[in-house]
Amino acid sequence: MATQVTSISFNRGVPCVEAFPISEIQECAAAILAADAVTVLQYGKSAGYMPLRETIAERYGASSEEVLVSNGSLQIQEFLSTFVLRPGDTVFVEEPTYDRAITIFRRHEANLIGIPLEPDGLDIEFLAARLRKVTPKFLYLIPDFQNPTGVTTSLSKREEIVRLAEQYGFWILEDDPYRPLRYQGSDLPLMRTMNPDRVLHLSSFTKVLSPGLRVGYIVAPKRIVEALAKIATDTYVTPGLLAQDIAYEFCRRGWLEPNVERLKGIYRPKLKATAAALREYLPVADWVEPEGGFFIGITLPPAMNAANLRERAEKVGLSLSDGRGFFPQGGGERFLRLAFTGLSESEIREGISRLARLVSH
Repeated sequence: MATQVTSISFNRGVPCVEAFPISEIQECAAAILAADAVTVLQYGKSAGYMPLRETIAERYGASSEEVLVSNGSLQIQEFLSTFVLRPGDTVFVEEPTYDRAITIFRRHEANLIGIPLEPDGLDIEFLAARLRKVTPKFLYLIPDFQNPTGVTTSLSKREEIVRLAEQYGFWILEDDPYRPLRYQGSDLPLMRTMNPDRVLHLSSFTKVLSPGLRVGYIVAPKRIVEALAKIATDTYVTPGLLAQDIAYEFCRRGWLEPNVERLKGIYRPKLKATAAALREYLPVADWVEPEGGFFIGITLPPAMNAANLRERAEKVGLSLSDGRGFFPQGGGERFLRLAFTGLSESEIREGISRLARLVSH
């Protein structure tokens, strides 16, 4: 009888099941429904649950009028694209970048231009050269533990990107959901703090609380928030107030920061295990070791066998993302995003071992 091969997926950046603070969420939901069920079960303002907006605003040194809370940050990207973009407008993105963002911008018929990533962020010379030819409506980037590479943008590059945005007059869309999950090193300043009138800051509670709650937010100038709120009203009338109130109650009780520390304790060993396995089994691959987040992006050397890799991987119980999806202008055939947070350390080691055997033959 053939031995069944355990399936291992590096495909999706999902939390492991032990990451969810289930009992605390249950307690928050029960308290909300006991005290204020009528409010959270009724229609509400499209910009989001006001106590949560105020909590987020305080965290960012903003006003509640500069915060919109919606059904995940991707929903807000869709709203922002509806408001800002017209067919043929240019959007700059990191290359590679988050594949779902590429999908949204393409749906709005944007002209996507990829700016190559270096180990410390965007290639600034390439960016400056592109800006001399065309000004984008906005530059979309993930500055901390980038999806899909894990790269963090250096302080000097953050400062230069903001300076270029001021000079050429484009928005910076700073998408930063992984920022709280730093496992080593020190935080770098948000670009929003360098110019809150030029930087639109996106984040969510997906990685630090639960993706199922679907609570994302934007911190932006008031006129942008008002425009997005109007689009939200026309899209769904009211947001999911119960989920937003759960996030608020979780924060109000002082549980968010301890939960983030707990998550770091869960994920830090997984990142270390991924890096160690790559050094052992794929020493010739090109990658940058992240200081946090959910992903390590690797590029296989040309000599390795990347042809039909995903199909061959499925036959040995290994699920891989399609690297081409992260590149807006083609390429990515030898690129792989390894999502490590949903796997055990032994699964990570075994999965990278299988991958190494596949590409070496």
